[in-house]
Amino acid sequence: GGRRALCVFLGSRAGAQPEYIAAAQALGAAMARRGVALVYGGGNVGLMGELARSVDKNGGTVVGIIPHALATRELSGFGVQIENTIFTNSMHDRKAIMASLSSAFVVLPGGFGTMEECVEVITWTQLGIHNKAVGMLNTCGFWSHFHQMFQHAVKEGFISESNLDIVVLEENVDKMLDKILSHVPPAGLTSSWGSLIKDT
Repeated sequence: GGRRALCVFLGSRAGAQPEYIAAAQALGAAMARRGVALVYGGGNVGLMGELARSVDKNGGTVVGIIPHALATRELSGFGVQIENTIFTNSMHDRKAIMASLSSAFVVLPGGFGTMEECVEVITWTQLGIHNKAVGMLNTCGFWSHFHQMFQHAVKEGFISESNLDIVVLEENVDKMLDKILSHVPPAGLTSSWGSLIKDT
């Protein structure tokens, strides 16, 4: 029940291939079509802006979550469904709110910030802070090397095979949405300390 929302992490740049923008637009249209709200880091630049405008243009709901400190910076820009924007005091609050509002995560191409967010929410599922799938949209094979690193860590004994199931690597937008919206990731170690995140 309730309204479904996906938290999407993605670049504040547009990337070198036109396919990246096309993928962000396609994801936005597909989410709006399915009635799935977008929760993202606010801003109207790069892939973030393309995605937010696409959800909005197709009649979907956009919830940007942005720290006060970034809201004044031109690089973030904002203005997509500004009435739904939530301002936070810190990056940590931003992440905790983004996670709590969403039933799963999607990661599009991006830089260090996007990679860090991706790995962090995988880790939160692994630890049992939440139990949510992470879909990596593998446009132009962007995430293939990153995912190979995960597999290497499994092979070398640092990540358990079952924890790799938290991640769904998929190039097709609709297939990925189908998978993560129905995906049940492996249970984490414990759910008793989810309050560590929620109460901050």
